[in-house]
Amino acid sequence: MIGALSASSLLDGMSASPGSGDPLDAAMDRYAEGDDSAFNELARGLTPRLRAFLQRLAGSPDLADDLTQETFLRMHRARGSFVRGAAVVPWAYAIARNCFISHTRTKKTRFLRNSVDVTEIEVATGPDLNAEASVAAQQSAHIVAQALAAMPVANREAFVLVRYEGMSVATAAQLVGISDGALKLRAFRAYEILRAALSAAETKR
Repeated sequence: MIGALSASSLLDGMSASPGSGDPLDAAMDRYAEGDDSAFNELARGLTPRLRAFLQRLAGSPDLADDLTQETFLRMHRARGSFVRGAAVVPWAYAIARNCFISHTRTKKTRFLRNSVDVTEIEVATGPDLNAEASVAAQQSAHIVAQALAAMPVANREAFVLVRYEGMSVATAAQLVGISDGALKLRAFRAYEILRAALSAAETKR
């Protein structure tokens, strides 16, 4: 096993779902009604989450910043169509995802493998983690980042939504616009790719 990111733990939390009663929903309702002062509350609550999501999809911190700004611009333009009382987070994620897709189609870009920020990949930390284990965990994180970079966007997207964003399969499937089974299959395929990458690296050690 390599570091803290063992293959058996890659899909932990696949059934997790985001909490309810998010105060951001009320802020979005006010914003949709024309209260511009609610934007600051939305930006504070959504920016870190959207940026992390977009960086995991795009692989580039700079591109993630640009796409986050584009996401908020599109949210502003579409705020009148927001359904009052609905959850803003899935709506915002859907817009962010569309921004990413638009970018990849328009620019015909490839995933930026060399710009993946491995510090965004979860690794174990704490007083019980010695230097050797820390190095192994960082190596695992780098392997996972490279494998995510190389896999098809559809698989990477499904895995990121479920594993890193903590969405339920049903929520992620609705966001992407596919069936629960198809989303689960995409995420599982991503898991298989990551497990194979970790196993191959472990064999070389």
